[in-house]
Amino acid sequence: MTNTARNSSQNSSQDAGRHIDPNTRQTVLVTNGTGKTGHRVVERLTALGVPVRAGSRGGEVPFDWADTSTWGPALAGADSAYVTYVPDLAAPGAVEAMGTFGELAARHGVRRLVLLSGRGEPAAVHAEEALRAAGTDLTVVRAAFFAQNFSEGALTDGVLAGEIPFPAGDTAEPWVDAGDIADVVVKALTEDGHAGLVHEVTGPQPLTLAQVAAVLSEAAGRPVRYVPVSEAQYAELLMRYGLVEGEARWLAELFATLLDGHNSSATDGVKRVLGREPKAFADFARDAAADGDWRG
Repeated sequence: MTNTARNSSQNSSQDAGRHIDPNTRQTVLVTNGTGKTGHRVVERLTALGVPVRAGSRGGEVPFDWADTSTWGPALAGADSAYVTYVPDLAAPGAVEAMGTFGELAARHGVRRLVLLSGRGEPAAVHAEEALRAAGTDLTVVRAAFFAQNFSEGALTDGVLAGEIPFPAGDTAEPWVDAGDIADVVVKALTEDGHAGLVHEVTGPQPLTLAQVAAVLSEAAGRPVRYVPVSEAQYAELLMRYGLVEGEARWLAELFATLLDGHNSSATDGVKRVLGREPKAFADFARDAAADGDWRG
C-alpha cells in the first residue's frame, strides 16, 4: 500500500470509530488476528485506542478453531469479537463450531459479535444462524472474493508465474478490497445500530478473470494471463500443491459454485456503511505493486 493509500485507509478507520466514548473502551477479540482482514481490523482498532486481543495459533493470545480448549480463555473478559472461521463457513463442521463458539461467547458475557461470511454461500447461512442462536448481538458481513487473494493469498503464485488457473470461465466477480471489509467490520464493532444486520460488501465493478489478469499485467509490469480450468482440473492442481484429495475437491467445488454467475452483481454495502465508494480493483493492484507484492 502506498503512503497516500495508507493514510486514506487510516483516516477512514478513524472516521469509523469516531462515536466511541474514550472512557468506555471495549476489549475486542479478533479470532484470526493475522488473517487478511483480521490484521487490518487489529491495526484499525489499535489506532483508535481500542484494546484488542489478536488471536492466532502461535501468538500471544492462543486461538485455534481446531482446538476448542483455546476458545474460552480467549473470550474471557472480551466485550465483543470479530469472528473469521477457517477454512470457510461453508466447510463441514462449521455449523457445529459456530454453535459452540456462540454459546461460549454468551457464557463469557460477550455482547457483540461480527461474523465474516461468504457472499452467496447457502451452507454458510446455516453457520450464521447457529452463531445467531446463542443470543449475542450479531452482525454478519458477507463478502465477495478478496482482491488480496492475488497479492497475499493462493493466487499470488499465479501472478508471479504469469498464469492464473481458476475454475471461473467468463464469470465476472466484484472483487472486494480487504481494507474495505476491515473498515465495515470496525464500524460494526464500535458503533451501535448494526446488531441483526447483514452487510453484503463487494467492490464497485465486476471483472472477469481475463480482465483481472489485464489489470494485474499493467500494474505489476509483467505479463499475466488467465487460464480457464474445470473444477476437476483445479482440484488436481490443488492436490499437486499438497492439499489432501477431500479438501482439494471440496475447495474446487466451492469456487466453481461461487463463480457460476449468481454473485456477479456489485452491491452498495460498503457505501451504505462507510459513506464512500469501495476501492476499485485497479487501485488495489496499483497499491500492491507499489508495495512490492509481486517482485518475486
